[in-house]
Amino acid sequence: WPKEAAKRGLPNLNTTPLAAQQFNSYKNKSVFKEMGIFEPEEVDARAELMYEDYNVLLSTEAQTLVRMVETGIVPACAKDLAIYKDAPELIGERPALYKSIIAELARLKELLKHVPHDSPDDEAFYYCQTIKPAMEALRDLVDQAEGVMQADLYPYPTYEALCYSHWV
Repeated sequence: WPKEAAKRGLPNLNTTPLAAQQFNSYKNKSVFKEMGIFEPEEVDARAELMYEDYNVLLSTEAQTLVRMVETGIVPACAKDLAIYKDAPELIGERPALYKSIIAELARLKELLKHVPHDSPDDEAFYYCQTIKPAMEALRDLVDQAEGVMQADLYPYPTYEALCYSHWV
């Protein structure tokens, strides 16, 4: 669809901040007013609510991810490494992977300290362009750890368990 939209000259508003920004454009405010749907101030207020909802959602998701990694994944990684203390030749890439998780977690926590709070739209774009990619990078590493870690050490249900546990 993005290719077709570009071919037709349509915008590709693939993030909430971009959609809220477009919703609040001068052109849309004029159309809404002309059609008797919203006054410009109402459009401003709705756009601000869109940004604030997005900001609360992403803040909650990021803080939850940090908490889950700190309290579940990191301890599981430590337990997994301890299994190989007598057979270090079998440990493979685990130490590097687990160190990467710690580094990415620290990076995400640092980025969260710098969320701008001057305006809801600046905050939303920061979450979208800075926090979300950091969350995805951390999640990718955690997914890799899940693949190499002994199954009974992994602290959360796997996707497979969530989908198929009713068959067991």
